[in-house]
This record gives sequence, structure tokens and C-alpha cells, in this order.
Amino acid sequence: MRKLPLHIRLAACILAVVVLSVALAGWIAPYPPAEQDLASRLSAPTATHWLGTDHLGRDTLSRLLDGGRFSLTIAALATVLTAVIGTAIGVLSARRRGWLDEFFTRTNDILLAMPEMVVALFLVAALGAGYPALLLALTVTGWTPFARLARALAYDVSARGFIEAARVLGCSPWFTVRRHILPHLAGPLLGQATLRFGQFLISVGALSYLGLGVQPPQSDWGSMLAAAQPYAVRSPMTILAPGLVIFTVALCVTLIGQHLARMSSSRLLLATAPAPEATHA
Repeated sequence: MRKLPLHIRLAACILAVVVLSVALAGWIAPYPPAEQDLASRLSAPTATHWLGTDHLGRDTLSRLLDGGRFSLTIAALATVLTAVIGTAIGVLSARRRGWLDEFFTRTNDILLAMPEMVVALFLVAALGAGYPALLLALTVTGWTPFARLARALAYDVSARGFIEAARVLGCSPWFTVRRHILPHLAGPLLGQATLRFGQFLISVGALSYLGLGVQPPQSDWGSMLAAAQPYAVRSPMTILAPGLVIFTVALCVTLIGQHLARMSSSRLLLATAPAPEATHA
């Protein structure tokens, strides 16, 4: 097994630290995230408040750890849902073909032509802010890249000899998909999922920044950015901290996703390369 590049290992370590810190926020946060101390409002980083405080005197580090739960959870749930839905549609389309394939392909093309953020804004504004609406808004168009990738890969795998052999042996369609098609799709789809996670994280932050995500007194990274904007000059850390966390996590996940995608592409090329002809003495 090849050694992972240094930047990939570094990205994985940073991501692991952030996720672990957010998961343990209830135990390691120095203060309750909603606790106010108006006497210390907009204070600079000190030994007491490592990242300073916001305009209500709330500890920035504590709110950063607590707010990460919402941002990371919604991004992760949206990634899992869109990956499952898109993969199922893509594989079904490739296996059934005919009018069903044409219907899903045209639907996919229409949704891909729509800006995801505009659709998400419309849905969240229509349904109201909150977890269900935000998750639905990210899922409605988010499954389309997975469906397109899964359909293309499933078409390729279905044309191979071992799929025909499985059919001749009497294997059920579900068994063929589960044992022979999905394992070949796992690597590329995992790379796609990590890339989409970074995009969803940025989308969640953008929607929350516009007031369409989590509602007070709860917080997430996007709402922290919005609340800190009027005080950016007086207390830069209140806006730098959540912005840097969003940027860092999205960058780390994207780097890992690109690496996984390259590895999957290399394996697919090796798997589909024609075998060298036997040499005769």
C-alpha cells in the first residue's frame, strides 16, 4: 500500500481533531455556550477566554464547539441521504434502462441545471427554518451528482463478463447488484461523498448566515458569522474563528475526497485495462 501524501495525512489529522472536539463539546467547552457576561463583551483572546467573547459576552470557543454539532451533523446527514438516493436511482436506471432510464436521466439533467443554493433558499424560505427544511433543501438537488456517477459506473460494470455469468447461473438481480456491482461503485462514490460533504458544509453555513438555519438561542458556524459581522472591526476573532473553521474543514474534506477520487480512477483504469497477450516462445 502506498504511503499517503503528507498533505492528506495532515488534512485527516485536522479533520479528526475538529470532529472529536465537536463531539466532546459538552465536556471540553470551557463555558456554557449561551452563558452571557456583559461585562466582558467583545473582549480579545485571553487566558480566560481563548478566542474572546461575542457582543453578548458569550465565550467564542464554547459557541464554536457547540455550533459545530449542527453544522457537521446536517452536512453529514445530507451527504448520506443524497448518496443513498442518488446511488439507488443511478443503479436502477442503469439496470432497467428503457423509459425508466430516460426519465431519470432527463430529471437529473433538469435538476443539475438548477443552482443548488437558489433551490435551497426557496425551499427553506417556503417551509420555514429548522432541521427538516434545511435537510430537505440540501437533498432535493444534492443527489444528482451521485446518480450520474453511479449510472455511468453501473453501465460499465454491467457490460462485463462476470455479470452475464451471474445471470446465467440464476443469480437474482438484487444479488447481482449487491455482490457484483455495488462493490465496484464504492470507491468512486466515497470520493464523491467527501467532496459533497465539503459543499454541503459551506451551504449550511451560507443558509444559516442568512438566518435560514438554526434559530436562537442555538448557534452554528454560519449564524455566528452573521452575528459577528457588525463587530468585525472591533473584535475580529468573533468572525475569524467560525470563518476559519468552515474553510479549514471544507478544505480538508475536499483534499481527502480528491485523493480518494484519484485512487478510485487509477484502480478503475487498472481493472478495465486489457490483459497483455501471452508471449510464445
